[in-house]
Amino acid sequence: MVEAIKHGKINLDDPAVTRTLIQQKAILGVVGFFDNSNTLRSVGLTCAVCHSTVDDSVASGIGARIDGLTNRDLNVGAIAAAAPNLQPVVNLLSLADAGITAADVRAVLNSWGPGKFDAELFLDGKAFNPQQMTNGVVTGQNVSGATLIPNARGLSGHNLHTWTGGWGTVTYWNAFVAVNELHGIGTFFDERFDNAAQFPIAAKAGLGHVSTDPDSDRVTSKLPALHFYQLALPAVQPRPGVDFDPDAAERGDQLFSGKANCNSCHREPMWTEPGWNQHSADELKIDSFEADRAPASIDASGGPTHGYRTMNLAGIFVRELGLFMSPQNKGHFYHDGRFLTLLDTVKSYNARFSLGLSDQEERDLVEYLKSL
Repeated sequence: MVEAIKHGKINLDDPAVTRTLIQQKAILGVVGFFDNSNTLRSVGLTCAVCHSTVDDSVASGIGARIDGLTNRDLNVGAIAAAAPNLQPVVNLLSLADAGITAADVRAVLNSWGPGKFDAELFLDGKAFNPQQMTNGVVTGQNVSGATLIPNARGLSGHNLHTWTGGWGTVTYWNAFVAVNELHGIGTFFDERFDNAAQFPIAAKAGLGHVSTDPDSDRVTSKLPALHFYQLALPAVQPRPGVDFDPDAAERGDQLFSGKANCNSCHREPMWTEPGWNQHSADELKIDSFEADRAPASIDASGGPTHGYRTMNLAGIFVRELGLFMSPQNKGHFYHDGRFLTLLDTVKSYNARFSLGLSDQEERDLVEYLKSL
């Protein structure tokens, strides 16, 4: 079949071919359930559908699996919007907005775009950020609330694995997604979802109190091994002279720990803080929309606080260079992808924190980031 695909002898747009590939477990992240007559009765999804990609060794989008790298070409919203019956989603979102329609839901789903997902939509019903802000300047209005699907590599050794701190580590997210997003038969508990002011949908639907008989639970027993596997996935290593300029990166290294002050948060060699790696939106000089959607943490005075986690930067060159993805989907940085390139991101930090970096220093810093 691989040889036939290479020579264009198989029509990959034929549903019968897709069915055969599912039966052969060849579709990334898709599991088919067939009866004794080989009739496809149902389809399930695994972590790999979003958090794995392929090396394109056979053709574009076809090759050996690379676990932990985001599928940046996957348009989750468009796929969900194509469902013939969205009434179950309408019923859920109606707990926050009684006037919502299937057409409204499709418009929201189609606003996400490739490589993004909005898990909180089904908790708080907030589809759009009314005012995206960077350094006191409005950079977008009514921006989709979807965030970039994060990589699941280089997660070991530090705390907080989602864009915002309140969700905790990757194993929390595994349980939440498996039970509340993919509707696996399992157990999930988080009494913070009972806060109807923050999570009107989750509170009314009881999404923080999903309980399954242990003999029927298909999720909980999988969590320890899944957690261990994810923490064992190292960040992808860049190639000197191919993925970055070594001389420029050496100059950027000095800036990272010096003039640019990046190391104050993105602590070498882990590229995030050991301990509680979260900072407030005010400290970052950006809007708090996404941070406010997460459960609150506790600040030094004992009060609730919301923030963004310090991203571990290792392997960031993959997104910058557009490796293992369509060219049009490369780049995009920060939780909502507001900065198209790493240079745009560095320029923003330069302006926000008055770093005084020259154009050459900005470019050198980018090369160093690509070397991590």
